[in-house]
Parts: sequence; C-alpha cells; structure tokens
Amino acid sequence: MIRGFYTAVSSLVTLENDQQTVTNNITNVNNNGYKKNVLTKQSFEDVMITNRQNKSGDRHIPNKLGNLNLGVKVNDVNTIYTQGSFKATDNLTDFGIDGRGFFVVQRGNERLYTRNGNFKVNQQGYLITTSGDEVLGRNNATGAEEPIYVGKEQFSLDGENSIINSNGGTNYSLLTADFQDYASLEKVGDNYYKSDNPVNNARVKVQQGVLEASNVNPTEELVKLMEIKRQFETNQKFVTMQDESLQKAANDIGSVR
Repeated sequence: MIRGFYTAVSSLVTLENDQQTVTNNITNVNNNGYKKNVLTKQSFEDVMITNRQNKSGDRHIPNKLGNLNLGVKVNDVNTIYTQGSFKATDNLTDFGIDGRGFFVVQRGNERLYTRNGNFKVNQQGYLITTSGDEVLGRNNATGAEEPIYVGKEQFSLDGENSIINSNGGTNYSLLTADFQDYASLEKVGDNYYKSDNPVNNARVKVQQGVLEASNVNPTEELVKLMEIKRQFETNQKFVTMQDESLQKAANDIGSVR
C-alpha cells in the first residue's frame, strides 16, 4: 500500500508541472513570436518483484513474479518552434520572420535572440525592443555589428534585410541568426533566448509591417488543462483510498487486543 502512495503522488507531482506548463502557454497566447512549451513524461524504471515462498529442500528460493512500474516523472520541457501566423500592422518598425531564424538584440554585454519583431525607435533614433534593448544590425560601410540607427525618418526593408532610408541609401542590414540545433536555446524571459552557437550567416527571410503571433492554440491548451484536472482528481481519490486502507490496517487489523 505504501508503494501505491508513492505511485499516486509521483503522478500528482507530474500533473502539477504539466498544469504549470499549459498555464504558462495560455498566459503568453498574445505575446508576439512566443513559442509554446510541451512537458514530456517518462516512467520510473521497472523493478522485478519476487518472493521466497518456493522451497528447495530446507531453503527458500526466489520466485520471480514479474515487473512492476513505480510511477511517472517529468522527463523534460520542450519548446515547439513551429511558425506562428502573421498579422499585418503596417507599422514600419514591426518585423516578422517567415521560417527559421531570430532577431539579434543586445542587453548590456549579453547577446540575446528573439522572434518578437515588435520594435520601436527611441529618442536617440535607434531601433529598440519593447523591453528597451538595442536591435543589432550590420553596418554596411564598416561591417561592424552594432545598434541600428534609423533616425526620425521613414525607412523600408528590402529582400536582403537591408534597411533603406528616405534617400535610398542602405546604411544597415538587420542582423539575424539561426541555430543548427534549437535544443541549445534557453528561454531567459521577455521572449528572449540565449545560446552559444549561433549561425550568423544563415539566410533568414524578414517581412516588414507584420508581426508573428504566438504558436499557442488556446482551444487545445484549455482542453488539455481540463484533462489534467480530471487526471489530478482521479489520483487524489486513489490517494484517499490508499489512506483509508492504511488507516484500517493500522487501527483494526494491526491492533493488539
């Protein structure tokens, strides 16, 4: 019966983590470029159950009864990088990536990556994120990777991700990056990722005047949330049954009269 407690409680703990993952997806359903998380589970390693009821002469010998699984546990939380749908904004400082790739931003001395192209121009004329971090580009004259200066004038983006100013010049190109293995990316908050192995010369297709919506399907997440709730209630009932059985074994069967 104690083993049954452990099995039920391990399931409750896993379901609680699954609920937190789904709730976080629902919370971020309206965040541009957000990629949903999916919790994966795995069972504990099976153990061999034996007893020693069989005898050989005067000795009891092991009798293998079979394998027993002792519950379930969290395996990992994976990010799903499928493309979100585009929504038109007609805003010159909004960008969306069609396919693979990320924008590159600078926060202090750290380089971060994002799919959220909801940018704006600060008072100094530099392109920044909604969190106030600098959007990086490549200076077409020097080749340096630095914050993008657009000033107060209108600009457009060509097919090579170069920023065309009102005079027809292209001083900067948007700096983008991709990764051979997205499993190396780590979410760090504010819809940012970090990784040590970017592919900076990857071909990334950027569109202007659109934003990529999150890839969270709210209907699917709500259905999953209800399934988790039902599974949690079932395991709670099983824990109650185990508790009642233990109480009866301790107070009635095990009592000395």
